Amino acid sequence: MSNEADNAMDPNGLFREENYTDQKMGAIRKLIPVNADGSDDSSRDVAFFGSAQVMTPMGAIPLNFALEGTTIGEAAADFAGKAAIAVDEAAKELERMRREQASQIVVPGQGGQGGMGGAGMQGGGIIT
Repeated sequence: MSNEADNAMDPNGLFREENYTDQKMGAIRKLIPVNADGSDDSSRDVAFFGSAQVMTPMGAIPLNFALEGTTIGEAAADFAGKAAIAVDEAAKELERMRREQASQIVVPGQGGQGGMGGAGMQGGGIIT
């Protein structure tokens, strides 16, 4: 069980967030480091994160990825490449999950517990 100190926000690790979008491809979050008093903290780097959605037969899957750059323009230029990587990784993860689900299918009569004649009952008798 965690204590209250584990759940406390770090006043030296705060960021102000700005959001940008082209209303087509996705959004970019700009995280600007700030001091505990809310003033900009120039000793830490600004960070950019992209977000987009990919549609699947099961619905939309959110994608989030770090972007390179020191300006919003540089981050926007990096968006397409990083989004493509995130889509590829999501597709691989979906395929891995599909294979994992498929390997858990239990077919009656193929060994193991359960199936016909389980729960201690004698099976395989002939009725005349």
